[in-house]
Amino acid sequence: MNEETSPTQNRRDFLKTSAIVAGVTVAPGVLLYSVSQAGTTNVSSKVRWGMLIDTAKCAEDCNECVSACANEHGLTEDVPPAVKPQWIRKVGLRDKQTGKEYSLPMMCQHCEHPPCVDVCPTGASFKRDDGIVLVDRHICIGCRYCMMACPYKARSFVHETLENQKPHSPRGKGTVEGCTLCVYRIDNNQEPACVEACSKNGHKAMLFGDLNNPNSEISKKLKDVASTAVRPDLRLNPGVRYQGL
Repeated sequence: MNEETSPTQNRRDFLKTSAIVAGVTVAPGVLLYSVSQAGTTNVSSKVRWGMLIDTAKCAEDCNECVSACANEHGLTEDVPPAVKPQWIRKVGLRDKQTGKEYSLPMMCQHCEHPPCVDVCPTGASFKRDDGIVLVDRHICIGCRYCMMACPYKARSFVHETLENQKPHSPRGKGTVEGCTLCVYRIDNNQEPACVEACSKNGHKAMLFGDLNNPNSEISKKLKDVASTAVRPDLRLNPGVRYQGL
């Protein structure tokens, strides 16, 4: 019995196959598909990576996490601010009732139900079993539907030809990109670059770990303190939580 497939499925399969055959090189000796698949052998839904950010420890004038991300992923091109990619940015929030102001890092929230994945016509936006939301740039057609769907404005579009790319974090003109939680570092038992930089700077406002492991430091912390998601009304269940909001 033949399995029925939709035109969308056929297009996705064609694009994925074409990418593998073509083996597009985006940096010397680096293929996008080889990087996106690297280290995923042991990825399991038993794990869900997430982050807890303590807004009380996040200094308004500190941008160590932003700088660390830019350096780690080569987001250093000289382009107008309107199109400059920022996988993580500092935003200011103000409580309308109390007037209290907060400064906090905003990045892809790695939602359990990511709207960017729902609207992607090619399957380029996808979620790994461990909860990390990524973009397969080989099949990204640059439609930017995911950018419009994201309530956190956490994705950027690459307008310019890129140079001096990082082999561990390849990028491509005409594609959409955003925070990957430094997935290649996670697959090698390291923390994301932003978390490491925040800790080295002495603020220790960012706590990273496995949300599904009751014995992990982040899970224990979440049991002890009140935390919230940004836009909880959307019921996306983000993997990034904020303490002190």
